[in-house]
Amino acid sequence: MRFEVSKVLDAIETRLTTDPALARAVVDLSEVVRYADLDGGRPASLVRLGLLVDALGRHMSEENVPVYAITPRALLSDTDLTSNERMVVRRWADDGKVEVVPQLDDRALEVAEMLGLPVLTRDREDRFRASRPWVTEPGRLLALVSSQAGPTLVARVGRGEVTPPAPRSPLGERLLARVWSCPAPNCNAYGSGGDSDSPFADMRVYTSPVSQPPPALRAGVPTCPRHGDRLRDAGARPATEVFSVRIDGVIRQRFAVSEDQAVVIGRAPEGGSGVMLGQWLTDEARKWISRGHVQLSLRGGEITVTDISMNGSGVRPGGSMDDDARIPLRREQSLLLGPDDVVELYAGVYVGRSKLWASGGVVQPESVMGEAPTMAFRPVGR
Repeated sequence: MRFEVSKVLDAIETRLTTDPALARAVVDLSEVVRYADLDGGRPASLVRLGLLVDALGRHMSEENVPVYAITPRALLSDTDLTSNERMVVRRWADDGKVEVVPQLDDRALEVAEMLGLPVLTRDREDRFRASRPWVTEPGRLLALVSSQAGPTLVARVGRGEVTPPAPRSPLGERLLARVWSCPAPNCNAYGSGGDSDSPFADMRVYTSPVSQPPPALRAGVPTCPRHGDRLRDAGARPATEVFSVRIDGVIRQRFAVSEDQAVVIGRAPEGGSGVMLGQWLTDEARKWISRGHVQLSLRGGEITVTDISMNGSGVRPGGSMDDDARIPLRREQSLLLGPDDVVELYAGVYVGRSKLWASGGVVQPESVMGEAPTMAFRPVGR
């Protein structure tokens, strides 16, 4: 069972991010691990985060939905978790997968407001209504509840009406336009890589300037949420554009293209970087699409697509499915993408800006709980 639980935690890890461009919701990790009513088990279980991640995927009808998890430092030593779970949380914290703060306070709400994201919580956050009045808006707070179909997210306010995505706050836009530096040694979120002479320097994980999380604001000053130190403005943050891979009508993955790093999309890009599509392709598509098929780069606010494949690709202007309008691309050919243009790698395999597709198109996203031991969970809602 221990091996199966470890596999579940590894699967959950792939859905965790503090990248402002990719996160789709914010959660207090110390809250969700105590949802004992979901399984009738131990007082705290890290595996319950997987139930929430799966519910978010179903709520958004999308695969691989990333979650921004925040935890108070005390959870790292909470003996209600197993020793293995505490070790995993510490690893997630050290690798920047989750954000650690001395005290949670309203940090989850602060991040959600800056990024325009919902908060996954059972708390109505009444104590913050004066400072964060948006918590009373429909769809901004989503609670994980039991149902016969499994754990489900429901709005704390409203009657389940469809609400448009919230915009980032003006403050969030300003803070996320800059790169920040923390004076604390070896800060993984706002550090520069630490002491290169240290024998452990190559083992540390640091967040790139492009994907730095939003600073905390304390007395109007940008502050490191983990260390409490005042952050230094280190310059402009490279611009980013968020794209989605849509295969046979289903959004499979989101990814960011930044000014300082081009992204390769293909069947299995070399080096483990880039966006790998192979696991979602039919046999025919897998034969056609190269390991590295197209490359997207961002310069001067414009996205360029370059074909690097053996068989070619195409661009559908404005997302048009009219084959006469399709612009073919052959190896080494490049084209500037318009705001609504869609790159076609193969029939039914598309890449476009995430804002183009309002629905993920998937009814039952792949579960991160597939490896969970059967005996660990009781049927939810009974």
